[in-house]
Formats: sequence, C-alpha cells, structure tokens
Amino acid sequence: MESSHVHALQAKHQGLEKRLHEEMNRPSPDSAKIQELKKAKLRIKEEIALH
Repeated sequence: MESSHVHALQAKHQGLEKRLHEEMNRPSPDSAKIQELKKAKLRIKEEIALH
C-alpha cells in the first residue's frame, strides 16, 4: 500500500512540474502562481522522501 501512495505522490509531483513548466512558458507568467506551484512540489518531494 505504501508503494501505491508513493506512486500517487510522484504522479502528483509530475503534474505540478507540468503545470509549472506551462506557467513559466506563458507570455506573461504569474510569479505568485509559480511560487505556489514550487512550494507544492517541495512539500510533495519532502513527503516522498519520508517514505
């Protein structure tokens, strides 16, 4: 079960990475949104590291 949890976290992390990449490549990126996405990615990365 723990393995599926880690896989779910990794999938969520990848989704955030994709959204971050899309936001950064927009003509006028929203810096607040970029910071929010980066913080969310970091929280997930830390949770993955705990498992």
